[in-house]
Amino acid sequence: MKLLFFYLPFLVLPFCCLNGQKKSSENERPNIIIYISDDHNAWDFGSFGNWQINTSHFDRLVREGMVFSNAYTAQAICAPSRSQLFTGLFPMRNGCMANHLPVISVKDINDHFASIGYEVILAGKGHIKPSSVFNWSHYFKTASNRTLPINDVTEYIKKANKPFCIIFASDLPHGPYPKQNNFSDKPLDYDPTQLNKISRVDQYKSGYYQNIEDDNAQLGKVLKMLEGLSILDTSLFMYLSDHGLKGKWSVRETGLKIPLVVRWPNRVKPKTQSDQLVTIVDILPTILEAAGGGVPKNIDGISFLSILDGSENKIRDYVYGISTRQNIQKCYVFPSRSVRNKRYKYVRNFNSNEVVEQNMTSNETVNAFIKRGAKAFSEAPFEELYDLENDPYEHQNLASNKKLTKIKNQLAEELLQWMTQQNDFLIDNVMPLIKPTLHPLDKTSKWNNPPKSLIGALNDTDYLSLHY
Repeated sequence: MKLLFFYLPFLVLPFCCLNGQKKSSENERPNIIIYISDDHNAWDFGSFGNWQINTSHFDRLVREGMVFSNAYTAQAICAPSRSQLFTGLFPMRNGCMANHLPVISVKDINDHFASIGYEVILAGKGHIKPSSVFNWSHYFKTASNRTLPINDVTEYIKKANKPFCIIFASDLPHGPYPKQNNFSDKPLDYDPTQLNKISRVDQYKSGYYQNIEDDNAQLGKVLKMLEGLSILDTSLFMYLSDHGLKGKWSVRETGLKIPLVVRWPNRVKPKTQSDQLVTIVDILPTILEAAGGGVPKNIDGISFLSILDGSENKIRDYVYGISTRQNIQKCYVFPSRSVRNKRYKYVRNFNSNEVVEQNMTSNETVNAFIKRGAKAFSEAPFEELYDLENDPYEHQNLASNKKLTKIKNQLAEELLQWMTQQNDFLIDNVMPLIKPTLHPLDKTSKWNNPPKSLIGALNDTDYLSLHY
């Protein structure tokens, strides 16, 4: 465990004084508060180096809690990421392996917490289905102006007679991005992912920054409300984002790595950092154990409560990533998988140009879409290997480095073992098409422009048979 020391001159909130506040003990069952931002890059916070935006309320959490420097989602897109948080299962096992898909009939966060006497409240963005699985004790929808329903949650807490887990699911900084904002005339050149490049100043990034600051203000209102009700300092408060914006839809570090901070007075030491590998599926068993429940069997998540208590014993040797590129706006057949250990990361692009001819089927229509997917990512190799210690944003592919062949092969074997354990559809299918719920491969839209010969060409039998 590392102690954090940093100077943030723009922060306005003082360190929260615990004198006179009710102090929690290990024998008490804490309330659980989770705050999820949406499409927020892991580095776009003042505490993490981006001085061009004000994230003062998040930075307060950093000062008063523990930061996880290697926290991940297994899929960098909204619904699949949230499905992991709410089920403790990776997307292939819970069924939401592409955006907008429903999970299968599994136990979720509501079932697990109800069994130990808690209520679970979702406040804000849903984007997860079906309701037969996600049977919230209360669901307070996002307001028409995209703000969190803080007043509804306030009234709930005032009347609550059970311990609770409240999930604030923000719509921000996800687009749409406001054209009128405070950043239009500022040089928005902070981007640690680029080598000797300056980010172009455009309306898109300025609006994204505005949404970050608006979300920070919203986070401040949540913290103020919880303090006013004497809830904050007796609760386990967790902040995370569902995934990054820059690497959304991919298995890049810019998409899979997420911010994660835990504040828990008298249990989690302030100004600390853990470098251990953790994933979003690990949150459910952690908060269940913190609430006095057992860690569920047959889930993918592993509790990191011991890390919160100060242990630096690792809980994982590897974290994994998946990408389908289907049922999204710019939809293609281009699945990728990844695995990383503490230093190296291996990526396999299963429909790269190098191997596309091996993916051909007896169905020429399906083959046309497979070829179209490979062509869309023509520069992507079949295998990628990165030294994240020296190249954290994956600029130099080392897959052909003979000195690293043993490491590459070991990670490749680990990835295939995980895919088999997850019942990944790529294990038993050549290059399957996923039946869309919103974005068909063979339909024209503002984002998708297939050749005329392929418009409306797919039938139900051309798709992989799935649970929905």
